[in-house]
Amino acid sequence: MDLLNTLVDKGLRRELPTREEALAVLATSDDDLLEVVAAAGKVRRQWFGRRVKLNYLVNLKSGLCPEDCSYCSQRLGSKAEILKYTWLKPDEASKAAAAGVAGGAKRVCLVASGRGPTDRDVERVSETIEAIKDRHEDVEVCACLGLLSGGQAERLRSAGADAYNHNLNTSASTYGDITTTHTYADRVETVQQAQAAGLSACSGLIAGMGESDADLVDVVFSLRELDPDSVPVNFLIPFEGTPLAKEWNLTPQRCLRILAMVRFVCPDVEVRLAGGREVHLRSMQPLALHLVNSIFLGDYLTSEGQAGQADLDMIADAGFEVEGAGTTTLPAHRAQPGGGCGAHDGGCAPCGDGPEEAVAETGEVPAARTDLVTVRRRGAGTELAPNA
Repeated sequence: MDLLNTLVDKGLRRELPTREEALAVLATSDDDLLEVVAAAGKVRRQWFGRRVKLNYLVNLKSGLCPEDCSYCSQRLGSKAEILKYTWLKPDEASKAAAAGVAGGAKRVCLVASGRGPTDRDVERVSETIEAIKDRHEDVEVCACLGLLSGGQAERLRSAGADAYNHNLNTSASTYGDITTTHTYADRVETVQQAQAAGLSACSGLIAGMGESDADLVDVVFSLRELDPDSVPVNFLIPFEGTPLAKEWNLTPQRCLRILAMVRFVCPDVEVRLAGGREVHLRSMQPLALHLVNSIFLGDYLTSEGQAGQADLDMIADAGFEVEGAGTTTLPAHRAQPGGGCGAHDGGCAPCGDGPEEAVAETGEVPAARTDLVTVRRRGAGTELAPNA
């Protein structure tokens, strides 16, 4: 297929595809799916070989968020029956992180619900980072605390944080349809603050919120311009009790096309397969490893993932290897001081409107598999062992 040959050539040169080419990837048929995966896999292997980076989430504070993000089970007014608890103590968070590190995680992601941290919250997280680094000197720590205010990114960096996550989630034009309590510009500003403080920026998307193909391409191109080092691709988990509980718009095939498009637009960026992979990719998860070079191990913030050992078995069975602590994730041109690859201007992400459009493009959507959504009842904030 001429399109795929062109995209592979551009990916190997780190050249930005056209919008039309990105849209064409999403419009390919299921008959062409394996060709699409194979083509994007060539780009993935060029920059990351067969390495898979493992990341582990620790939910420091669960639920009771004042923001109204429609996709979130922790949102204002959510009726989802999730775990709710206030801040974990540093030793509790460190113990939770240790389970992920023992399972092979190279990065620990510390997440707290809320609009953004107070200075006292930054102090709490700083103490937690120090506790984790005391036990695991080489582990990467990424903080995800919401919107940052002046000086907070610098304080986190001084405490030992390596990265900061703040997803764009959706395109600028449709952001107001998903969230009203803060703006798309607020999110962009926080990512830029993290970058200015010397933190590795992590920013991505949520697919499956009813978006059109154009919406997906818009946000991925916006992320490439923002230029994060890592781009988590989440697939909406439609929690009962949230406004998007009925948005079951994804098939495994569409998920793979989305991941391939992100890889073509962001060839040398750490593309991470994040929340919702078990729900929407199901038995086709191993194919996604040919597109992404990073996954979350075990559980997520408020939902349970597959067992950590199952993740490790999947990686080995698919012919990939877990990335070791002594290996630099990013290609040399991105890992240099100052970040950025120099050949392009960004990273990747999605959301949007028009569930009718999505159904028309991909065919009839199968019945919702609500049985696959399992609320987290173990790990951080409980007495039960985590799924790591």
